[in-house]
Amino acid sequence: MSSKHETDDVPVPATLRKSLKNRHIQLIALGGAIGTGLFYGSSESISLAGPSILVAYLIGGLAIFMIVRALSEMSVEDPKAGAFSYYATRYWSKRAGFISGWNYWFNYILVSMVELSVVGKFVQYWFPGIPMWVSAVFFLMVITAANLLGVSKFGEFEFWFAIIKIVAVIAMVLGGLVVLVMGVSTVSGVTPSFMNWFTVGDGFLPNGLMSRTEDGQWTGLLMALVVVMFSFGGTELIGITAGETENPRTTIPKATNDIIWRILVFYIGALGIIMAVVPWNTIDGESSPFVQIFDSVGVHAAAGILNFVCLTAVMSVYNSGLYANSRMLYSLAKQGNAPSYLGKLNAHGVPVAGVLTSAVITALAVVVVFLWPAFAFNYLMSIATIAGVINWTIIMITEMHFRKVVAAGDGPDDLAGLKGDEALAKLQFKLPFARVTPWIVLAFLALVVVLMCFSDSYRIAVYAGVIWLAILFTASQFLNHK
Repeated sequence: MSSKHETDDVPVPATLRKSLKNRHIQLIALGGAIGTGLFYGSSESISLAGPSILVAYLIGGLAIFMIVRALSEMSVEDPKAGAFSYYATRYWSKRAGFISGWNYWFNYILVSMVELSVVGKFVQYWFPGIPMWVSAVFFLMVITAANLLGVSKFGEFEFWFAIIKIVAVIAMVLGGLVVLVMGVSTVSGVTPSFMNWFTVGDGFLPNGLMSRTEDGQWTGLLMALVVVMFSFGGTELIGITAGETENPRTTIPKATNDIIWRILVFYIGALGIIMAVVPWNTIDGESSPFVQIFDSVGVHAAAGILNFVCLTAVMSVYNSGLYANSRMLYSLAKQGNAPSYLGKLNAHGVPVAGVLTSAVITALAVVVVFLWPAFAFNYLMSIATIAGVINWTIIMITEMHFRKVVAAGDGPDDLAGLKGDEALAKLQFKLPFARVTPWIVLAFLALVVVLMCFSDSYRIAVYAGVIWLAILFTASQFLNHK
């Protein structure tokens, strides 16, 4: 391929550019798993399960790893923009592609909406006089402009956003290890030690697998799985990037396989050290556990530093969301599942209509948040919550259909014409234990949905998910999809 096709800076006939390099994909994948959910949301999961939350993150992490492996198996053989929506259409049915694509698009609209609506809080930490809506408008315009410049610019933005988050977590891990090794005294009066996992409160599994509190709320290790799973949302972005990656057959497998050590280091390692230094039963959610670990040894600048990190994390989520949504709309348009104008590219290979349409809808959603915050967070975010489970479920089912198509001799590219075990053996990046893994993951996701019904805050998400699926199914029926 000539150099003309490898840059966003030279006008060429409209086509998606394969400009994302290995370092971009690695950091995009890593950044997708590290967000405000880790920095602040981990307080909720720790309060539910205590130190056993580490087991919950390991179980949830394995499930997410298998989901991304399933997606990557298809992405390596058939790298396309829109990823799972395209695969659902190609290997399952047009209806499945329609539901998958629009579900993912709407999910990221709502996630972006929430992130942009809270960005003002981080700005007001330093500049309390700036209205929150001004911050939302400013960052929406900056990130939208960056996405219009080309995929390599998006990749560069996301690379540096991820670097900031990674450095913050590593600094906390190293700082915590120094406190543990040197035995630095803390304000809690509890000596820092990994034994605190077992001796503080009621031990490693303080609330059991599942138990009920005096006020009727369910708690325990299983209930923590619900919170844990949604902290991993965004990891599947690896698949979306496949259509614009320089060398997907080497880059996508590497980024996918590295997910496990990322989860071990950035979730299990970080939270394990936090609970060794700060007694887990004093992590109350009033401030981030990452701030508490530094506050406990007298480093009070941590709050300001973490505020900056969270600001970049919010921008990262919107940056990734806008990128993913514009490519999803492009893919839906190419499938005939969205208006054709969304399938047009500019000279830099950017689906401008998809970028601008997603940005405008997100802006309207942010207005809804500011005008009716209770409605937005109680109902719209419930749909975003369940949309993640719907998305992961579709990925696993699509992978099973993909293998059937490949075995039937209708696989993509080099697989075309090969049949049966010969065709499956040629897959470059196989899902481990592919005959049983999808069923195990689907059973696990079903368990998560059942557990959601036991939580007052998540039960509404299940109801919303049923209604949302009914809306999508009805729309696909109206379009005569099968």
